[in-house]
Amino acid sequence: MQNDKNIHSGHRDRMRARFLKKGLDDFNDHEILELLLYYCIPRRNTNPIAHELIHTFKFISAVFDAPLKALTDFGLSENSAVLIKLIPQLVRVYLDDKQERSQNRVNIERVGNLMKDKFIGRKVETVILLLLDVGYNILFCGVVGEGSVSSCDVYIKKLVEIAASYNASYAVVGHNHPSGIIAPSDSDVYCTEVIANALSTVGVRLLDHVIVSDNDFVSFRQSNLCGDLFKV
Repeated sequence: MQNDKNIHSGHRDRMRARFLKKGLDDFNDHEILELLLYYCIPRRNTNPIAHELIHTFKFISAVFDAPLKALTDFGLSENSAVLIKLIPQLVRVYLDDKQERSQNRVNIERVGNLMKDKFIGRKVETVILLLLDVGYNILFCGVVGEGSVSSCDVYIKKLVEIAASYNASYAVVGHNHPSGIIAPSDSDVYCTEVIANALSTVGVRLLDHVIVSDNDFVSFRQSNLCGDLFKV
């Protein structure tokens, strides 16, 4: 028992020092989880737990995306499970802030990638509105509601009010399909046209509607959906 303690003595310090020196580039997936779990499991060897998490969920991303109950059923404490569930949300907040600070002007050709990042960690259908000024600078980007965009009547008034309050020139609407089916429905197409018409009443042009699912997206404008609606 004493020998085992000696073997692991200083292991956490070495792992932290290794991270501080080289980052995570040369870490295996289980080592990343092992290091993370140091901060919620203070006095246990987290290496076996990390190995078992990868064995159970197959991929490190699947560990982070697992439901809270699946993690607690696995045997993690609620505190540990919450820490793991924080990671995708922290990534999304970080990317949001990074995007807004470093590139306030939007390239409309890449707006799909921008919108895709806004849905990291979101597990329910969510509608996001992006507003731009005449120079394509971001005026507002935020959640306007949860639930299917197919219920567009629910969001129309809010979308128009926010767009008018920012004196926006352009708008992009995004929503996600948590089901994993990315193809736009007939209802998605119909609601896009309704939203475009509603925004036009306050002088705002809808530039695109982006549907996100997992790590992929469909741009209505690039896919030539809604006919000539998005053509200059």
